[in-house]
Amino acid sequence: MNVTDALHTRISVRAFKSDAVPEALVREIVDVARWAPSGGNVQPWRVIAVAGAEKDALITLAKANLPGDEGDRPIYPPDLWEPHRSRRFKVGEDMYSILGIPRENKAARLMQMARNFEFFGAPCALFFVIDRRMGHGQWAHLGMLMQSIALAAWERGVASCMQEAWARMRTPLHAHFGLGETEMVYCGMALGYADDAAPINTLRSDRAEVDEITEFKGFGS
Repeated sequence: MNVTDALHTRISVRAFKSDAVPEALVREIVDVARWAPSGGNVQPWRVIAVAGAEKDALITLAKANLPGDEGDRPIYPPDLWEPHRSRRFKVGEDMYSILGIPRENKAARLMQMARNFEFFGAPCALFFVIDRRMGHGQWAHLGMLMQSIALAAWERGVASCMQEAWARMRTPLHAHFGLGETEMVYCGMALGYADDAAPINTLRSDRAEVDEITEFKGFGS
């Protein structure tokens, strides 16, 4: 699998098989991804990998703290503007359509959202930790690490779902993991083997065309 194939075929998987991902394989994935770009080689990241009883403890923790609180670092800006609002709305409606959950069934939609806090059945997960004192640049670098992990995992047949929903659990996660005073969890990532029979894993999000997101200047005719 080359990089182009990985980018075109990796999706956010929301239904996993129960098959375990060995620690050695998770180590290998992180070992590859740690070479992600990092401005000034600051490497402003820390990763916590969980499985088994530790993963189950986090599910229990989340259920005890729902709906949680995003605090001063919300997942999305308030009053998200166009075209971003419509993009977010569409992928959500496409997902619920696949699941057969109409808009008026708020309870079913909330139950699906709560599946985030069960890691969608994935056997293991990663949590990404950053120091609150870091700037916007370092947050971008953390994102590069996460993308690298997702692609390195997919190259090895391991599916993923980046889970910003865990931002709602930052306060209890901080205590649970015993983080330093200035450390915080950015988000989680479910890791495992995709359940290809699950309808939700047929979801494919749209992407804006190149000419919509890119200006070309000075290239000549």
